Order: sequence, then C-alpha cells, then structure tokens
Amino acid sequence: MKALVTYYSETGNTEKLARAIYEGAGQVDKQIVPINDAGDLEVYDLIFCGFPVQAHGVPAKVVSFLKTIPEGKKVALFGTHGSLKGGQMAIAGFYHAVSVSRKERVIGTFGCRGKVKFSLLDQLGKSPEHKAWVMEAQSAMGHPDEADLADGREWAKEMVTRAIAC
Repeated sequence: MKALVTYYSETGNTEKLARAIYEGAGQVDKQIVPINDAGDLEVYDLIFCGFPVQAHGVPAKVVSFLKTIPEGKKVALFGTHGSLKGGQMAIAGFYHAVSVSRKERVIGTFGCRGKVKFSLLDQLGKSPEHKAWVMEAQSAMGHPDEADLADGREWAKEMVTRAIAC
C-alpha cells in the first residue's frame, strides 16, 4: 500500500494535523507534501487530503486539487476549523469536499478545531450576523492540541485499515 498525505494550510493548523496523520498511517509506504507538490497521484492507493474549512466550504485550491485525483482512488479527507466539534459550519465544509470528490471513493473524514487568524476574527466580529461564530471561533485558540492530534493519528490508522480491506 502506498499512501500520500497532502494538505493545504494557511496558519499551520492543517499542516500540524497532516503530520500527525502521517505518523498515524504507520508502516505503509507513505509521503507527506503540500498540495502544490503532490505530483503524480496515480501511484498512490490512498490519498489523505487536508484543508482548512473556510466559509463553510473548501478553499478553491483544494477544490482544484480534488478534481485532479484519478477516478476510483481511495480518499480520506481531513480538515481544521474554528467551529465546535460536530458544528454545522464544519460539517458543511466536509459535505462540500465530498461533493467535489464524486469520482473518487471517499472512505472517511476527520475534523478538529484549529485557531482562526485574528485578522479574520476581527473583520467578521464587526458584522452582527457573524458575532456568535466569532465568539465560538475564539475558543479554538490552542487547537489543534495534543488530544486533537492523537485523534488524528488514530483516525489515520483506521483509514489505512479500511483502505486495505476495500
């Protein structure tokens, strides 16, 4: 089994989670690179793809990448977000990623909280419709923490097992 862990990260949160997932993937033949450096995807049996959830969706750079994954490839999606675990906005981001990945075989998703850029919180905090989310996102400071990363490592093990089995 050959696995790729690839990610897009603006603040370092998703990269930190990608590194934990890489560790959790165990002894398979694996590589970790940013999305821009992913190269030939045909050679991988399993592709872990990570991104920050932004505005309830997936960044355009990640959408473009997902569309380049060869048909039928096994894909495990992971992301970081400022919402509470299991929050509606984070879930919407994963639905978006899965909908873009229709030709691939998405075998699982994983999300954890990640600190949000202060400049974004400051900007959105000026709009009454975003104030509740800004308060929620402020509590994501310090994430991903060690518990989040441990969960990511365990999820990666499960995805490798699932990929081998199917």
